[in-house]
Amino acid sequence: MNANLFDILESGIADPEATAIETAAGERISYGDLAGRTGRMANALVSLGVRPGDRVAAQVEKSVEAIILYLATVRAGAVFLPLNTGYTPAEIDYFIGDATPAVFVCDPAKADALKDAANQAGAQVVTLDAGGQGSLTDAAADAPADFATVPRDKDDLAALLYTSGTTGRSKGAMLTHGNLVSNTTALREAWHYTPDDVLIHALPIFHTHGLFVATNVTLFSGASMIFLPKFDPERIIGLMDRATVLMGVPTFYVRLLGDDRLNRDTTAHMRLFISGSAPLLAETHREWQARTGHAILERYGMTETNMNASNPYEGDRIAGTVGMPLPGTEIVVTDPETGAELPRGEIGMIEVRGPNVFKGYWQMPEKTAAELRENGFFITGDLGKFDERGYLHIVGRGKDLIITGGYNVYPKEIESEIDALPGVVESAVIGLPHRDFGEGVTAVIVPAGAHAISETDVLAALEGRLAKFKQPKRVLFVDELPRNTMGKVQKNLLRDQFGDLYR
Repeated sequence: MNANLFDILESGIADPEATAIETAAGERISYGDLAGRTGRMANALVSLGVRPGDRVAAQVEKSVEAIILYLATVRAGAVFLPLNTGYTPAEIDYFIGDATPAVFVCDPAKADALKDAANQAGAQVVTLDAGGQGSLTDAAADAPADFATVPRDKDDLAALLYTSGTTGRSKGAMLTHGNLVSNTTALREAWHYTPDDVLIHALPIFHTHGLFVATNVTLFSGASMIFLPKFDPERIIGLMDRATVLMGVPTFYVRLLGDDRLNRDTTAHMRLFISGSAPLLAETHREWQARTGHAILERYGMTETNMNASNPYEGDRIAGTVGMPLPGTEIVVTDPETGAELPRGEIGMIEVRGPNVFKGYWQMPEKTAAELRENGFFITGDLGKFDERGYLHIVGRGKDLIITGGYNVYPKEIESEIDALPGVVESAVIGLPHRDFGEGVTAVIVPAGAHAISETDVLAALEGRLAKFKQPKRVLFVDELPRNTMGKVQKNLLRDQFGDLYR
């Protein structure tokens, strides 16, 4: 059997005339149309020289054509590499140089700034804009719709997603067809997804949440999605009378709670609200349930493992927890030093094993060996515990990774930029609790003198150097950074000291 994700998706289409995607402008794309358009796009990619196993990188705005590009890439047996639209040319240079894609798809307005990096990596540059137009869609328009989906094994790569690394440099997580299909199947079962569902899709699609959770689960269920270009509270509330599911990050729910129209009547047609990518504050969970009568379903996942755990569809959805392991997924809490499994109630390192767990890090065998045990368990870097009912609680991170608005930020990358500025002795970047973003990126700096550098100076210097989601929301100044006897900066003390900054 062909384990290609697209082949499995297409073979499960019960009604080719059913709506797969509805655009914000009201255009409806049926499952039959989707298959035809992916065939044209796959033929276009092959005409550009894309072969099975090649990477196809894309830094493009959200559009139906971008989804078609993803599906066409895996259909052609290639590996899809989505890149955050906020990344600067300097950041793109690293990703393209590391992944060496055969084709790099970008917005026409950015092509000139990015073509040198692409050319050095040996990638052809083609374009796709927010309206779904560009040289790539021009090529697809002239290509035939018929395309023989390339056979793939379940262990063959389908996607390459970059995630923050302990050195500050991003690592490419290798996700297979089997990883994506198995996780999609588990989520369909866990969330009771059916062809009758209509998802409000307001997430970005360069991220696991919007691409592999929201999109895959919907399409594999034969359901439909209303495809919004971005999060729009007014539009979302207006769509709830004919939709059934909303997937979002905590920021979505905080901002929707700010709209007086949100109540039990406006959400009466909805059956499920899902939150992930960042911790959902218990107060947001309680306020949402009081206003709407719906309990938000919080789940837990990461780039390397897809989704791992979920609060139950039927049963108590407990604020502050991420629920129980998904079907087919094993989660253990271990002693960080010995690796021995700990009993319920004790805090330790969260480890995950299952068909959802990635194949390893791209061209980083040492890093793969350090984080992916021989027995198949992946060491997540997250600290947590199981309570007496079997619900998993995330209590912190062994690493200093910050999750802000659903995006991963590693402090070292920002600290390196700040430490290079004149007037800075040293810096520490931390994540602080933030109602809107889950965590707010915050820089704590030791200046060279009382008036050596200001908050405005630091923020201005970082503009254009880092993607906006990585830039600090605040810059604070201290006389010295707290250290332990070994000289290591104690970021936990900084988090305690400034923990109420955004409250």
